[in-house]
Order: sequence, then structure tokens, then C-alpha cells
Amino acid sequence: MEINDTEVNDTEVDDTEAFQQALEQDGFIVQEGDLGFFDFLRLYEEGVMPSAYGNNPTTKYLIYFVPPAPGYEVEEGINQITSTLGVSENTTPFWNLGPDEAVVFVGRTPPECRYFSYENFVIHRTIGNERRWIFATLADTINNLVIKTEGTPDGASGNPFNQTTVIIVTADRGIDQRIRAAAESAGYSDNIINTQVLPSVILNLGVENDSDTFASFIRPALFNDTQAGENYINNSTGTVFRITPNETVELDPYDYPELRVRGTGKTEFDLMDDLEELRIAILDKYNESNATALPTSQTVPIGTDAIQRGINVLGPANDACYLWTANQSISSPTPPFFDTSQYYPFLRDPAITLGNDSDEFIIVYGVNHVATGKATYSNFAIYGADVWNGVRAITDADFSGSAEEYLPDNPNAKYLYVYKLARNCSEDDQYCYEVPYGQGAHGLELDQPLFIAWRLYMENTTKTGPAYSEIVYDRAIKFDPMSSGNMSS
Repeated sequence: MEINDTEVNDTEVDDTEAFQQALEQDGFIVQEGDLGFFDFLRLYEEGVMPSAYGNNPTTKYLIYFVPPAPGYEVEEGINQITSTLGVSENTTPFWNLGPDEAVVFVGRTPPECRYFSYENFVIHRTIGNERRWIFATLADTINNLVIKTEGTPDGASGNPFNQTTVIIVTADRGIDQRIRAAAESAGYSDNIINTQVLPSVILNLGVENDSDTFASFIRPALFNDTQAGENYINNSTGTVFRITPNETVELDPYDYPELRVRGTGKTEFDLMDDLEELRIAILDKYNESNATALPTSQTVPIGTDAIQRGINVLGPANDACYLWTANQSISSPTPPFFDTSQYYPFLRDPAITLGNDSDEFIIVYGVNHVATGKATYSNFAIYGADVWNGVRAITDADFSGSAEEYLPDNPNAKYLYVYKLARNCSEDDQYCYEVPYGQGAHGLELDQPLFIAWRLYMENTTKTGPAYSEIVYDRAIKFDPMSSGNMSS
């Protein structure tokens, strides 16, 4: 018998209702939340948040909107976010959780794409009398290579896309076991149920104002079918529950989860000579302009570093490496509904801007980390350094093959790339992006300081991010009209 999408969705609704009933029969209060696109640029443009927080233009992140604990209300500042994004009232994207509670996602994974993950973060922490914005990852993601779904039971190889899955976020082993039992009684097989541990040993769990606040994101990237991806982002793809026991329970907290280990021992450094040859070819092509090499360094510390030091790291995933062209302090503002007294570890580079002179542009180049096997997908994006607005991301799909015109006789050119960022691209510039201005956060003004940032997501062999020690850092060169200064490279 042929089953249409409506019948599948109705079946899933019935299962979800049975799941909720089973939880309530076991003595839990079950509150339904929401799931929606967390549009950083929109929230910034409408004045709800003071920054775009380094949004990744390659992907639209979904976030869980979770009801507050029974008897509590959502902060007024948070209500501005939910009303702006049009999601359910009395839910919050930044929620606290008691040591005996859980947040549960039941639904479908993203349609076929290059990468997806489900990930939890500490959003803010109270240190002394100061409430700090942390935005730090807690542990490993559940990504498309490890997730348990109907198509990948118990995490086996298979098809993880558009599959039913259950994800339990909790600190307590006993709560997890009870929720699993309720899910199984509602028809969900145990081999599609995933647990994401909130490790209480490094967290301040609870529902009071000085407790840690969390967020759960779904990160899909590079859908095979763009329209299917848009449908997934814009339509409900699952159900989010907050689950609270009616009575006091004896706690049995999980230990800190074992992490996947980065690194294979195989590096990209055999390409260093080829990269130098490419750099020289770029300088030769644009020898009528002044060239200034922009420094490249690691962007943000890992999440546990942020948690231990109480600093803001803007949501790095364990599945990625992050690089950028800044090497001194750039700070990202704290949301207005949190205390603003906070310091950041970021560095501010001397102001780099991009004018609209035809001889002013940026060349981004480096190793194609997907071609070398160090990443599942990679991109670079141009950002406003003042409000961290990501305007456009250029992915490996966009720049693959772009180095061969510079190195026509070098067989390793296929492992390299070159891309141009300018205000005006000529017809001959196949690999060029015209950076817009006069479009608010969706562009960069001519006098707006900027930086370039790179992301390298997930090495297939390790099912986590590449090791920084095994990759060749990407690079960028700023070109200016000859009259503007001295040549440097």
C-alpha cells in the first residue's frame, strides 16, 4: 500500500500523543514546546539582540523553544525573541533545567544534506554577582554519522536523513530510563532513542535565576534539494517536550560523556609547497595592486575552556575547526536582557574595510579540506567585525576547481582553491562574490570593519572535527590601489 506524507505525519502525531500519555501515567508533568528557525540577522535588525553572533550563512539553525519549569515564567527579554520569531508564547530558546528534568525531541531528521547535528550549549552562567553570556558547547554533537534513527538503528550505517528519531536531553540516568520506557510503550523502538547528557559535574543545574541556561540547536548544512531544505526549516519537523517529575526522585547523575577523539595522524602539510606556488601566482596576477596578507589564527576556544574561565565563545561545535583573519580584540555584545559587565577573549585587528574601487578586493585561498578528506564540508564567510553579521558563505562546492587557472600544470591544484571578494566582479571573474552594501545586516557598508572566518566541519574517519594540528590554515590577501600604500605580503 502506498503511504502519503499526510498519513506518515498523522501516525507520528498519534505516537507523540501516546508517548505523552505514557509519561504522564509514569508521574511526569509534560509541557509541549516548539521548534523554529533562530534567525540571528532578523533578531539583530529588529533590535532584539545587539549582534548576529557569527551566524553561519551556509545554514539556518533550528532551536528548541522550551516551556519554563512548572510555576515559573519566561523573562520579558526572552519574550521579545519568541514574539519576533513567531513561535509559541511561554517558551524560551534559553532554558534552565533541574537535575531531575529532561527536554525531549521527537521527530524527523533533516532531509538529505552534507551534514547535520543536534547540539547543546551553556548560554549563560552566573559567576559571583555577574551573569555572563557563555555560548559554549557541552560535549559532542549527535550528527548524521552517529545518530540513531529508523534508518540507522543503534547508530549503524544506513540512511539518517528524513528519519524518525528520539533525543533525550537530561543529566540523570534514572530519568532517562523512565523516558525510554515510556517511548517504547508508545511504539518507538529503543534503537532510535539517543541520549544527550547534561554533565552535572561541570554545570549549575536548577530552575532559579542563578542556574545555568541552555540551548539546543539543530544544524543542517547544504541540502541536496534546496526546496526540501526550505520546507524542513519553515515547517514543524518535530515535537519538543519539557518533562518534570511530579515527585522528588533519587538522583543518579551521569558522568561526563566520553568524547570522540580528533585527529588521524594524516596531515595536509605535503601541500605547503603547492600553496606557496599558488600565493606567488596570485601576487603575479594582481601585481598592479598593493597586497597585504591578513593573519589567520584559530577563532574561538573550545566549550569547556569557556565554561571553566567564564568567557564567551559564540557557540563552537566539537564537529568543526574555526579560523579567522583577526589577531587582536573583537568583542561580541552581550544581549540586553543579560548583565553587560563581561569580558571576551577575542582580538581586534586594525580596521579592514572593503571599498568599491575596482582595484580594491580580497583574495581568499587555501587548501580545499573536503578534497583532502579532512572535512565533510567547509566554507568561509565575510563578517562585519562590529556586529558579527555573516553576509555570505562560500562553500567548497562553490570554489572546487578554482585554483587550476593559477596552477595549470600542477596536479595538486585540485586540492587548492582561490576566491575573490569584491564590490564589483567582472565577467571574467568566475570565482567571485560581489559583497553588497546598503542592505542592513545582509550586507557590509563601505566603511564597516570586517574579517574573514572559515569553518571546517567533521572528518568522516573520526566523526568529529578535524585536528587543528593536521590542517593547513586558509589564507587571505587584501589588495588595494597602488597609490594607497606600500606593497607588503
